[in-house]
Amino acid sequence: MAAQKMPGMSPQARAFIERLKGEAITLPSADNILQYRLDTRASYEPTVKRAIEKYALEIEAIHIDGTPCLQINPSDWSAHDGLCILYCYGGGMVEGSPYEDLIITTGLAHHLSARVVSVDYRLAPEHPYPAAQQDVTCVYAVLLDDYGASRLALAGESSGGNLALALMVQLRDQKIDLPLCAALFSPWVDLSSRGGSHEINDDLDPTLNTAWVNAAASLYAPNQALDDPAISPLYAELNGLPPIIISTGSSDLLLSGCLSLARKLRDSGVDCDLRVWEGLWHVFEFYDEIPEAAQSIREMADFIRTHSS
Repeated sequence: MAAQKMPGMSPQARAFIERLKGEAITLPSADNILQYRLDTRASYEPTVKRAIEKYALEIEAIHIDGTPCLQINPSDWSAHDGLCILYCYGGGMVEGSPYEDLIITTGLAHHLSARVVSVDYRLAPEHPYPAAQQDVTCVYAVLLDDYGASRLALAGESSGGNLALALMVQLRDQKIDLPLCAALFSPWVDLSSRGGSHEINDDLDPTLNTAWVNAAASLYAPNQALDDPAISPLYAELNGLPPIIISTGSSDLLLSGCLSLARKLRDSGVDCDLRVWEGLWHVFEFYDEIPEAAQSIREMADFIRTHSS
């Protein structure tokens, strides 16, 4: 399917960009990472509370084979035949949590009447590569036993998109049943920061810059080759994967990686739907003040529904 570039940009999105124009982006480091995580969580707290209040959902902290997760259930979810989505949150592998990602996962659970299990994977620099991948793999194995591949889908944003894609490559290579499909929001699939958008959009993306992703990559995979396919799954063989939808924006710092991923998936024979939103930035779905955020979450849910029915 050809890339769908969404027409226009809302006044709210334009106001968002104008408000953040010229604002410095603090870089994560081994020295500031604990406070960095607290500050990030606090900044998203109002949006998380609005997301929780918007939908009638049951949110529960659980453990799956020792790995902490956040489980989101809509009131009409069916334990007998309901869909389960394994969700991987973003934050450069160095910050974030399933709590912040309730901004997205509550919408997915609501629109799909699906259970969402968001993995609280270990973060760098305390737990560098491959700790996060190991946690996601462990949870998937249990969910596969519980629901079967016919009731499982994957989703994730930014670094969580990396983990979701890497998981599918690993499952294919090990001949383990793959999920029905995957929805990736601005996936960070190339930690080597190649691609023109790292220069062109470095000053256009109001929420992310190349210095930030390079700092996060160095904490996540120190002394590693960042173009290793296990770390940057854009460089892996991508044939044999299930249908995938990718959401990004024309001002997304990671636009190049998203476009390259879509092209490589299609060249590999994978059904890939690419949505490029005009003027929007990295994981714009996190900002509920813009109408495009809710619309994109609905469209990603629609894709999952189409491939799970």
